Amino acid sequence: MYPENTLTSFGKAMEIDGLAGVELDIQLTKDGELVVIHDERVDRTTDGFGFVRDFTLEELKALHIFAGKGVPAEKIPTMREVIELLMPKLKVYCDAVKRGIPEDEIKDGMRINIELKTSVYNYPGIEEKIVKLVDEMGVKEAIVYSSFYPESLYKIHEFEPTAKLGVLDDLLSNCLYKAIGLESLWEDVPSGSIALHPWGLHMDLPVEKIQGRTVRAWYTGHLYPEVPTGNRMNLDEYAAKGVTDVFFNEPEKYL
Repeated sequence: MYPENTLTSFGKAMEIDGLAGVELDIQLTKDGELVVIHDERVDRTTDGFGFVRDFTLEELKALHIFAGKGVPAEKIPTMREVIELLMPKLKVYCDAVKRGIPEDEIKDGMRINIELKTSVYNYPGIEEKIVKLVDEMGVKEAIVYSSFYPESLYKIHEFEPTAKLGVLDDLLSNCLYKAIGLESLWEDVPSGSIALHPWGLHMDLPVEKIQGRTVRAWYTGHLYPEVPTGNRMNLDEYAAKGVTDVFFNEPEKYL
C-alpha cells in the first residue's frame, strides 16, 4: 500500500480499472489553506508534532510523510493539488453527468468523497472554502461531501444546494437518524436522498429500513481481514445488508 492521503496514493488509484472514486479528508491550516490529512494532529503520519490548525501551509509542507523503507518521503497535499492531479478522471465523470447518464451507470471517470474533519475541531469557514474551490475548478458533479458533524453538511447545502451529501457515523442507525433530521430541514432535498456512511461492521438496521438509500460503508484499515489472514471480505453478504458502495484501503484486491 501507499501512504494515505498523498499524491502518490491518489495517482496510483487513477490506474485501477473500475475504481469509482477516492475518499479523502480535509482540514484547515493556521493560514486558512485546505489540506488533505486524516488526523487532527500530524504526529502519526509525519515527522512533525502538533495540531494541523497550528501550522501554516508552508510549515506543513516542510514535514515529511513516511512512505516506507526505500520509498521517497511525501508532502501533505493541498486539496487543490489533489483535484488538479485527478482532473482528467473527474472531468470524464462530470461530462457524463451533464449528458444525463444516471450516476449508477457511469463506468468511466472518478469521484472524490471529501470528508470534512469538523467533528473534533470545528474549522470556521471550511465549508465555504471547499465549495468555492470545487466550483472554481468545475468539478462539483464529481464531489460527495461527508462528515460526522451534521452542521457541516447543513452549511455545505446552504452554499451549494445541489451538493451530494453523506452522513458519517459508526452505527448505521445513527447515520439514518442524522440524514432524516437534515432532510427535514429543506424542502428541496427529497427524503432518502442523503447517503448513509456507516462503519461496515455496524450495520445495525434491517435492510427494509434503508431501502432506496445509498449506503457507502467504510472499513477501518487495521481490521481488513485479508491483511492478516489472506481471506477476502464477502461483498455479497454486505450487499444483502443494504450496502451499495464500499470504501477500501486496497480496492485493487476486489476489482
